Amino acid sequence: MANDGVNGPVNTGRRRFLTATTSVVGAVGAGFVAVPFIKSWNPSARAKLAGAPVTADISGLQEGQRLILEWRGQPIWIVRRSKAVLDALPTLDGNLRDPNSENKEQQPDYISGETRSIKPEVSVLVGLCTHLGCSPEMAAEIKPEPYDPDWKGGYFCPCHKSRFDMSGRVYQGVPAPTNLVVPPHYYADDNTIVVGVDPQGAA
Repeated sequence: MANDGVNGPVNTGRRRFLTATTSVVGAVGAGFVAVPFIKSWNPSARAKLAGAPVTADISGLQEGQRLILEWRGQPIWIVRRSKAVLDALPTLDGNLRDPNSENKEQQPDYISGETRSIKPEVSVLVGLCTHLGCSPEMAAEIKPEPYDPDWKGGYFCPCHKSRFDMSGRVYQGVPAPTNLVVPPHYYADDNTIVVGVDPQGAA
């Protein structure tokens, strides 16, 4: 009983100390866990910029060349087409699934015709096949190809053999169901394209 009288207060003090210490350590630990969890609620800098417009200087873009940008995590192809390619576009209508771009989900309302562009010589496309999202290869030259002996220039997806012309219009009889997407864009001046924003006054 004497020992109880001596050790009782000591044990109680230790218990209080250990309880307090455990609570503090637990609270600190919870704090460390909570910080990344709370931070995960905030969008990252990359996420904030993901939907922002991107600007490109195309003054040095030569015929047959392609400039690749990234917008919303997607590759954007800006291609300067030759006169020969532009002249060939109307001759392909009979080979295409949607030659008049009637599927309005694939391009803004201000994009129409066989060029599917604001300026005929400059094409702006999302570089993802509309079948399974692969990235097609560009074959801009008018010359026979293994997949088409009468090739007039365009894009070929080696994954599943889908083909598109130089305006991104899909051929008939391939897995891709629709034309390549034309993103919203406008010209800030003769040599500057802004991708991700419609022109002023566009519907």
